[in-house]
Amino acid sequence: MIRNELESPSDPWLQEDLEKLAMSDLPLDELRDCTILVTGATGLVGSQTVRALACINRLRKTNIQILAMIRNTKKASAIFGDLLRRGDIYPVVADLNEHFEISSDIDYVIHCAAVTTSKTMISRPVETIETAIEGTINLMETVRHKNLRAFLYISSMEVYGQWDGSRDVTEDVMGYVDPLVIRSNYPMCKRMCENLCIAYSAEYGVNVRIARLAQTFGAGVLPGENRVFAQFARAAMSGTDIVLHTRGLSEGNYCYTADTVRGLLMILAKGSNGEAYNICNEDTHTTIGGMAEFVADNIAGGKISVTYDIPESNAYGYAADTKMKLSSSKLRELGWKPHYSLEDCYRRMMGTMSTFAT
Repeated sequence: MIRNELESPSDPWLQEDLEKLAMSDLPLDELRDCTILVTGATGLVGSQTVRALACINRLRKTNIQILAMIRNTKKASAIFGDLLRRGDIYPVVADLNEHFEISSDIDYVIHCAAVTTSKTMISRPVETIETAIEGTINLMETVRHKNLRAFLYISSMEVYGQWDGSRDVTEDVMGYVDPLVIRSNYPMCKRMCENLCIAYSAEYGVNVRIARLAQTFGAGVLPGENRVFAQFARAAMSGTDIVLHTRGLSEGNYCYTADTVRGLLMILAKGSNGEAYNICNEDTHTTIGGMAEFVADNIAGGKISVTYDIPESNAYGYAADTKMKLSSSKLRELGWKPHYSLEDCYRRMMGTMSTFAT
């Protein structure tokens, strides 16, 4: 019997998202009375997934046992607080880069753990590669004997590489990634990990599914988040100009956090083995520069401007410019659709950010 603590009592924006998600029309019977392992549980997508499963338990009485894999117990306590003592979330302290064992049965795995900071991809490329490849192999070796119903690998839109904008990007096509560019370690690792999943499926019968995420943000963003969407939001909140370190021509694909988590759970419950699914909201598609102007004009009410300070080298680790527009048609065929706009992404994320100082 779980205790009745809310999943995010200090963030009403996120709590509202979680409860709407839990009471949505997700096919949750597939997940009832099962055990789900979530890696990267202190990251943005991982932590939101853990909270969403906990909220589903409380409101829908699904009796899901949630194994939250973490490396840093202090960080986990800061993120989850009393939720870790509620009775349905069990921290699993392990380093994916090392061999580890989990004694309990596992029905589903949601593998969220990855390096997501562009500066780290530039400053520590070897470690970025090791975390992706060795971490996925170690995890697969731990769980492949457990008769999994599904293993869901969290990939990225960056696997698609560079595009010219001539067509919407569906799951059956790939663009070019230059292996001689240091920043390419991230998309190339994602491609390799997807293929590792398919290899474990072919050789060991692991039921694998892949989610290719657009950039995800919204309520529940974590303190210290410094990706471009958070930088833009802070500029709007502080009334300071947005400074771009590129020409802002790269086209972005975005999705609200709760929409992304619903997509993951939909793929887990209804996706097909060996298949990949884009999770994105086509209506939020824009260039980086276009999004900066949108924030300055619509979110900040025209009180700030967009300026440019472009260094000679890619010191900030930004991905190469691309003209890519993802298609979510394959995921929509499972019954999913996005509920939140780009303005919702910003206003609700800023609601969360306003709670950090309180």
